[in-house]
Amino acid sequence: MTATSVSGAQVERLFRLLGLGIWRSSVQWWSFRTFVITLVIGQAVTPLLGLFVWSSAIPGNPTVSTYYVVLLGVQLMTVSYEHHTLANGIYGGDFAIELTKPRPVVLDYLATNLAIRLWHLLFGLPLILVVGWLAGLSLTASNVLLAVPALVLAAGVRFVFTYTLAITAIWTQRAHGVVGIGESLIFLLGGSAAPLSFLPQPIREVGQLLPFWSMLGAPAEIAAGNISDVTTVYGVQVAWLIGLSGLAAFVWHLGVRRFTAVGG
Repeated sequence: MTATSVSGAQVERLFRLLGLGIWRSSVQWWSFRTFVITLVIGQAVTPLLGLFVWSSAIPGNPTVSTYYVVLLGVQLMTVSYEHHTLANGIYGGDFAIELTKPRPVVLDYLATNLAIRLWHLLFGLPLILVVGWLAGLSLTASNVLLAVPALVLAAGVRFVFTYTLAITAIWTQRAHGVVGIGESLIFLLGGSAAPLSFLPQPIREVGQLLPFWSMLGAPAEIAAGNISDVTTVYGVQVAWLIGLSGLAAFVWHLGVRRFTAVGG
């Protein structure tokens, strides 16, 4: 019973620290709101181009417009910048300070991640509404509700994926390029370049099993009504979240050992 109480207190403390971190990061990023708006615009370009291209290729198909409008929102709510927050901290020496703090290092980066996503959503919401109105967005409440768990899981998978790639800054000066390769894979295989539901069956099945679609396209496909077996999608996302979290912990362990050995 004592162990349970201690564990509960620790969990409560972690959530409290996470909440404080989100608040602190939100206030900090508000001072960079002009820069955040430019980030939002940059993140919106790809879904908007996909909407234009596929609406021209398949005119009169409401599924296309619905998918890409939702994809725009998913992109803004799952985007991760750990190649800047974490990798630059490693390069600049702030990482050594983070290691001395009496809390998990990932907590601060997760809080920053969530704060940035919050500002992306708030600044991007007018754009989403305008594009949705112009594109004739058609959503059902049931599909939106089914897409919410997929969105949460997608945000988690993408954060862990980017965080793992950013840790490579301990070994290389090219961590930004490593993360860039990951972002390219998300674009090509995650449903941004083309909705997986429009691809031939063998390619579609393989694509849905890869982690990249779980990070981006899955919630948009569910919201657009293109997925019949939603529970399978959840299962794949949970599997990747667990697997990538384990990989992140392993890479983190190796990285901290190397960082401590080199830095003394």
